[in-house]
Amino acid sequence: MFLQQIRWRPAVLSIAVGASLLSACKDPQVDPTTTTATGAVTDQEVNQWTLDSMRTYYYWNDKIPASPNLSQTPDDFFKSILYKWDKTLRPDGDRFSWIQQSVDELKNSLQGIEKTSGMQFQLNLWPAGTNNVIGRVLYVLPNSPAAKAGVKRGDIFNGAGGQTLNASNYSTLLYNDVTSRAYTFVTVNGTAQTVSNPVTKTLDLVQLAEDPVFKDSVYTIGAKKIGYFVYNQFINGPAGFSDPTYDNKVDAVFAKFKAQGINELILDFRYNPGGSTSASRNLASLIGKGVNSNEIFYRQELNSQIMAEYRKANALANLQVKFTNKSQNVGANLSRVFVLTSDHTASASELIINGLKPFMTVQVVGDTTYGKNVGSITIEDERTPRRINWGLQPIIAKSFNKLDQSDYTAGFAPDQVVFENLVLQPLGDIANEPLLRTAIGRITGTTTGRIATPNKTIFGISSTLDRKAGGGNMFEPGMPKLR
Repeated sequence: MFLQQIRWRPAVLSIAVGASLLSACKDPQVDPTTTTATGAVTDQEVNQWTLDSMRTYYYWNDKIPASPNLSQTPDDFFKSILYKWDKTLRPDGDRFSWIQQSVDELKNSLQGIEKTSGMQFQLNLWPAGTNNVIGRVLYVLPNSPAAKAGVKRGDIFNGAGGQTLNASNYSTLLYNDVTSRAYTFVTVNGTAQTVSNPVTKTLDLVQLAEDPVFKDSVYTIGAKKIGYFVYNQFINGPAGFSDPTYDNKVDAVFAKFKAQGINELILDFRYNPGGSTSASRNLASLIGKGVNSNEIFYRQELNSQIMAEYRKANALANLQVKFTNKSQNVGANLSRVFVLTSDHTASASELIINGLKPFMTVQVVGDTTYGKNVGSITIEDERTPRRINWGLQPIIAKSFNKLDQSDYTAGFAPDQVVFENLVLQPLGDIANEPLLRTAIGRITGTTTGRIATPNKTIFGISSTLDRKAGGGNMFEPGMPKLR
């Protein structure tokens, strides 16, 4: 989850919504009276700005070294001051904060805007025991270069740029900055572990805004009317936090669900790495049973210094995020909700699971989720002209639901473990797609065909999903006001 975007000014880090939170950070090495600073920006200047920002907002600011080495490159310096996660030594540590050289690219990624061919894929070592790499197409964005070339979910490629992919070259071949890329698509025989019928498709890479509202359907099975919603990232709209384009589309989906009288709901978050908590709040408000604007969806805990300021101002209630009243809410007809998950399901997706649990039964089908109960903000230099182009995305908050529960750093374990097959079936195929088929089987009390045998012999090494919104983060467009 990402908390609000913070814009940095010399000597004062201020909340973009207008409430100054703290002004006690150390002055950076820039004249605070100057808005048109000249001269080359040094690494030390960037690092001082980073240090000031982190000492003010970082959730673990009491763990920052007292005298860090400011002579490092900005990315190395940032890493050096983090309270890094370690399974044994620091299980409560930071796995998620990052720095990016272009704050504009950072902000674009948080709104689902990226340079892409339009296909999201998972890379796997296959066959097992080899260094051969294949790419499995998870889904394709409508009207993208990949879609226009006929690429579809379930397609598999094993080459790029005329070279066969392996563990040593896949990163260079697939993640380099080019205007087009030639992929070698193949047919895979999973049983014999062979590939055949190579076909080369050259796909342009263009700047695209991904619409996260990917698919919705209603399935009528006996007395059950099952709403199915594939939502691939929590984004308010392509123009930023104040753009409700995608939130409005989500509202329209649930208006349709309500009009059709659904009495069961399946949320497909298997490819959703997180995003805006205000988008998460909007979706939760459409689902929760008996929720209203007086009920807590989640609350935030910030670092000890900021929490002291909230207590001093008697403003702890401002750290509570309430549901909103939504006319499209379908909760009255639901007693439970099913969530389809993978190990890519993270952050704002997990916030939905945790936030709805006090109000209804939440059943998880799929794989254990990522385990991210903390949120970050975007920090940038807002001077005109901007002097520092780097952007920070540090963790600043931990989230709790109405019952003060936040115990999912190891992820949410599924009520039923199901994995996707090597060759993927279409999303929405109730007979053959294993996660959806299993959830429907649990709803109807039947198996609706075979239930997939848990199988994780397909070793994943990378995915384009890891590059979306920082790879499993959540953000919020509004930091709670101190007063």
